[in-house]
Amino acid sequence: MSKTILITGSAVGFGRGAALGMARNGHRIIATVHVSSQVTGFREEVEKLGLKDRIRVERLDLTDPYDIDQALGWDYDILWNNAGMGEAGPVWEIPLDLVRKNYEVNVFLPLALTQRVVRKWIDQGNARGKKVVFTSSMGGLFTPANWGTYVSTKHALEAIAEALQQELVSYGIKIQTINPGAYYTGYNETMADNPFRWLDEKKHLTRRAELRKGFDDFFATPEGKMDPQEMIDRMIDIVPADTGKFRNVVPKVIEDMLKKHQVDAWENAI
Repeated sequence: MSKTILITGSAVGFGRGAALGMARNGHRIIATVHVSSQVTGFREEVEKLGLKDRIRVERLDLTDPYDIDQALGWDYDILWNNAGMGEAGPVWEIPLDLVRKNYEVNVFLPLALTQRVVRKWIDQGNARGKKVVFTSSMGGLFTPANWGTYVSTKHALEAIAEALQQELVSYGIKIQTINPGAYYTGYNETMADNPFRWLDEKKHLTRRAELRKGFDDFFATPEGKMDPQEMIDRMIDIVPADTGKFRNVVPKVIEDMLKKHQVDAWENAI
């Protein structure tokens, strides 16, 4: 059955690829982007691809109350909270204002939108069969050094999603998370650049060269640079589906690694 899906953060990467793919599969997409300058180019691409009747491109800045009010006036069956950002670097030295900003963007803003959308569905009496999807991360289920700020926001998102699933089941609203591995979209690579704008060896003890080497070594591995099309293809199937898993880790090798990590955590010694 064709669904209408609102996507936040669809200017690039997973959101953009999945928006196009789901539209090709017959779904109606409201693809939203963070800034106005991203709208025109995306609209032009949609028209060239012959998808103008299925994809509507709009600005949705989650910090703008007028944008939020406008989005609440649109009709859709699924809210996909895909927008996000990340701060990396050692958690014992990262400036706290950057931690707060990461939580604002990845946790508080999607929660605020979700609360209002869910309440609208319930008040309108058409909540049953609706769905909210959160783009989490493999990092929502474990914590590698120097990624703690970002992945802690995804840990929080996992808890919020799990609570929502239990709280909204009686209304017939479904909740789901998607947990991508380290796919090569540019998102993780840009995040790895972020600490070098504040890390100052005159003030901090972390060495810039050592931190950079750690990031570069990870991105040089097969697990650090996977083809994002695999994840996009799975999202195209997962997001519109009426049934499926609550948590969706991709690829399978990462799912297996995370399960082992969670078992091993019980024996982790200080």
